[in-house]
Amino acid sequence: MTVHELTTRLAQGGELIQVSLPCQVVQLRTLRARNGNPYIELEFTDGTASQRVRVWHDHPAYPECRELEEGGFIFLQGVLRRTPWGLSGEELKVRPLTPDEVEELLAGPPDRHVFQEKAYQKVVEFIGKVTDPRLRKLGLSFLEEHGAQFRRAPAAREYHHAYRGGLLEHVAQMLEAASALEPVYPNVNWDLVRVGILFHDSGKLWEHSCGARTLASHSTRVGELLGHIPIGIELVNRLWRDLSHSPEFSLPGEPPAEDVRQHLLHLIASHHGQREFGSPVTPKTPEAWVLHYLDNLDAKLAMLKAAYEETVADLRGIYERRPPLEGRPVEPLPRYRST
Repeated sequence: MTVHELTTRLAQGGELIQVSLPCQVVQLRTLRARNGNPYIELEFTDGTASQRVRVWHDHPAYPECRELEEGGFIFLQGVLRRTPWGLSGEELKVRPLTPDEVEELLAGPPDRHVFQEKAYQKVVEFIGKVTDPRLRKLGLSFLEEHGAQFRRAPAAREYHHAYRGGLLEHVAQMLEAASALEPVYPNVNWDLVRVGILFHDSGKLWEHSCGARTLASHSTRVGELLGHIPIGIELVNRLWRDLSHSPEFSLPGEPPAEDVRQHLLHLIASHHGQREFGSPVTPKTPEAWVLHYLDNLDAKLAMLKAAYEETVADLRGIYERRPPLEGRPVEPLPRYRST
């Protein structure tokens, strides 16, 4: 079982759930109930999702849990009970993971590991096929310099693709969608769109901290002070400056390099679509609008998928509200099949 599967089981109405999973301690707090008795609130993750469990002072595992450290790797085994106050641990046992178990956990669930490996190869392939030599060099240099960090970064702290490797999956899906749209809108500069997709959320590599030995992400000071859009713009300007003397930037061809840089920066700056959603400018070119809608579409579909998996539907097929989606998601219409 993964923590994501545990979350799904809880949404489906599970009251008592047997767990046996390796995980990392995200946060450990000692709190007190209304009657004054202490308890531990343990937040744990395996990179697919996170959950919190309460361990009460009279639980046999309480002394062991008190000795845990944030960032530590543990094997959590026992029964979790869903209560009005959250998950409560019963018959819990914890032990440290062995070094081999830690490496296996950091690699992620086998199916997700394979999926993300393929996603990364897709990203490299799409960027490698960009015809503008300056944009292709810029994108491949980013992947060469920051590829490891890009592969483990989340796309968000919550809402969509909010897990280790989520940004990679988000970017790969957007690139696939852009490729499908290219024959329909041949006049769009798809080189610019593809590299814009790669860089539109690149600032999140620094907005959220997700280290090589960490499954959970945390807000960073630079992320709080600037946000991922200014960080992404600064990143592109730095890479562009460093690459400006490369042969690819000296080849004859149009449009001029400075125009390309400005248009790419506009895609990063405008990809949220509206100023109230954090973009300093709104989209002003076809490529900027395409990028905005691809980003919004992929994010919204991911939010709906999570709502269907992690919330409960009533008898009418209406699910619990999941911010920031407006209203309550409704069960989708199945595809037609003959009977």
